[in-house]
This record gives sequence, C-alpha cells and structure tokens, in this order.
Amino acid sequence: MRLDNSERLFARARRLIPGGVNSPVRSFGAVGGTPRFIVSGSGAHVRDADGNEYLDFVGSWGPLVLGHAHPAVVEAVQRAAADGTSFGAPTEGELELAELITRTMPSIEMLRLVNSGTEAAMSAIRIARAYTGRSKLIKFNGNYHGHADALLVKAGSGAATYGVPTSAGVPPGYAAETLVAEFNALASVEALFEANVNQVAAVIVEPVAGNMGVVAPADGFLAGLSRVCDENGALLIFDEVITGFRVAYGGAQERYRVRPDLTCLGKIIGGGLPVGAYGGRADVMQMAAPLGPAYQAGTLSGNPLATAAGIACLRELAKPGVFETLEGLGAEAEAGLRAAADATGVAVTVNRVGSMLTAFFAAPPVTTWAEAASSETAQYAAFFHGLLERGVYVAPSQFEAAFVSLVHTAEDIAFAADQAREAMASL
Repeated sequence: MRLDNSERLFARARRLIPGGVNSPVRSFGAVGGTPRFIVSGSGAHVRDADGNEYLDFVGSWGPLVLGHAHPAVVEAVQRAAADGTSFGAPTEGELELAELITRTMPSIEMLRLVNSGTEAAMSAIRIARAYTGRSKLIKFNGNYHGHADALLVKAGSGAATYGVPTSAGVPPGYAAETLVAEFNALASVEALFEANVNQVAAVIVEPVAGNMGVVAPADGFLAGLSRVCDENGALLIFDEVITGFRVAYGGAQERYRVRPDLTCLGKIIGGGLPVGAYGGRADVMQMAAPLGPAYQAGTLSGNPLATAAGIACLRELAKPGVFETLEGLGAEAEAGLRAAADATGVAVTVNRVGSMLTAFFAAPPVTTWAEAASSETAQYAAFFHGLLERGVYVAPSQFEAAFVSLVHTAEDIAFAADQAREAMASL
C-alpha cells in the first residue's frame, strides 16, 4: 500500500499544525504510522491521497449515518449555498431544524443551535448553573463532553487515548468544581451528592458511553441518575452528541425511556457539517439570554448550510424501517467480530448499542472505565493496522466507537468480518 502522498502531506502539516492534525486522535499517535489524508468519500467508502480505498466505519466519528455524499444532503447544501453561506441573522432553516428535533425528543421544549458538541455541553452546564444557583458539576470517569476547561477532568476520547485525564492549561479552580463519579456505579454519584449538599448544579453523562469505547448503561443506571438528581435539586444533562438520532430516532432517551432536564446534540443533526444544540425544559432554557441572565452567543450558530444538511439528514432518518435496518446491520457487525475472535482465540469483548460498537482487546465484561482501560492497546494498534492494510478503516484508538451506516451492505459487513479474522490471526 503506497502512502507517498499522505506521508508528504503529513510532513508538511507538522510544520504548521500542532502534531500535523486539527484534532489529536487523527494523528495515529495511539496506533503509530502515518494518518491517511482523505480526499473523497462516497457511500460507505473513502479514498486517500494515494488512491487507496477503504470501507469506512469511522463515518466522520458518527454523523454520517447516511454515508458519504448522500444525494439528499449534497443537494440541500448546494441549494442553500447558492443563496448565501452565512448571515448572522435568523433564518427559517434554524426554526425548521428546531421543530424537527423538538417533535422527536419530548424532553426538549426549547433549544438553541450552536456550532459543536463542545459548545453544546459548555452552554448546557452554564444554563444549569444559572438555573440552580449552584456551581459544582458531576461527570463520569471516561466520559467526554468536549474540550471546555471544566470538562477535561478524567475525560474520554482523545484525552483517554493520550493519557491526559486533566489537560494542561486548565486552572485548578476550574477543575475543583468538577466532581468525578464512576460510570454505571450509582452509589458513587450518591456519595458525591452527600459530600456536597446543595452544591451540585447538574450531572452530565453520555447515556451510552462512546468516548471510552462503547459501554452501555447498566439496567436502572440512567433512571437512577434521574431520581438522584430530582431528590437533590440538580439537573440531569444527557450528552447525546453521539447517540442522538443514532441509537434510536429519539436518541438514548427514547431507547432507555429516561427523560433528562437538558440534552446536548451534535454530529447527525448537521448531516456532516459543523453544528450542535442544547435544549430541554422551557423553564430552564429561559435562563439563556436574551430571555435570561446566562449569556451564550455565536455568529455562526444556525449556519444555513449546516441546518440545510441537518434537515435533509433527519428527514431521511424519519423514513419507516431505518432504525430496524441500522439495528440489524449493527448486530451483523457484532456477530462478525465475535466470530473472528472465536476463530482466532484472541481475547476480545464486543460491546454494541444499535449501530455503534467497539471491539475491546480485553476479557469481558467491559462495563466501566477501569475495565475499558485494561484493554491491550498494543494489540488494538496491530489490529487497526491489519484492517487498514486490508482496506477497512476503523478508529485509530481503542477508546472510540465504530459506526455502521445505512449504506453499509450485508456484503460489506461480511467483508469486514473476514478482514477482522485475518487481522486477528496475524496478531
């Protein structure tokens, strides 16, 4: 496999961009080697700068549930761009996207569009603090909610990949307001409330962990969080940046029938373009300026290209049978990975929720951050490169999810399973 152009581009990038990448996990730092510079994507495949083609299970880290360059999304963006790319003023597209989301997620009575998942989480927390008059936040070890200062404490995603649980550059005073509980351990949350009476504004959680690899919530865990928050006068924030419109049309809150006070969205609601949103109870959201005293703003929030792409994407996902198809394809991918592990005798635990899954190179179970962190990351790195050399592109980190899209076929899944078996056999 030739990599001349990717290597040349990476060397050029390292002179101008820290690490040569604009988001750390893209650097292949956890797995070694040269990151592929992608030049195009179509359906379930991407092509790199050297002409190598890969069956893609990264999908831009989740938003491309319709696949690359879906005709409805491309047409919507082209049509919107012809009328202008940004106005810094209200547009009907913002309202239409908001209506689609609020009709789908009953917990969201009002929402505001922003530009990323990081902005959504940061803003939701500010609103929660304004509403409650409290300052402390409870998050979970291994959950990632973007790179805002208060959230880079024992975080997942790239922070977990690079072993930086608390980022440099975050003042100790900021970190002190963030309390860390253990995912799937309700008792750890209760203990923090008991030790910080009337101080906790909110609990923020990935209802399905996706940034330490996929870890499903234990039975009763999410409902327990809702109860504990209600008992202590705190708000429950679901970070559904990954799971919203991915694990069900109404997100994890629909799948697990738990209603949060606030929800963070991103990824899919932009159809592949940069966007995010936060929303929830009307009385809470009315704390946001100009109605309330909590300030949050953004010149590009509700960008017409992003809203057009998001509307097109959500309309496609609303069609009958879409999530049954995704569930079936996800189950096939899980079965293929399990079969590959069984055939080769490699210790692998496969966790899946809907169309997102992770193969942990660890003995079962993987239900907590500690269990995820015990994975053999060197084995994963070798497995990653084994797949890449065989034309299958997955996340360059053990602590991320693989995503199945509607354009993956049964034949694609079978091909990927065959390559996984060969890659595991070569470990």
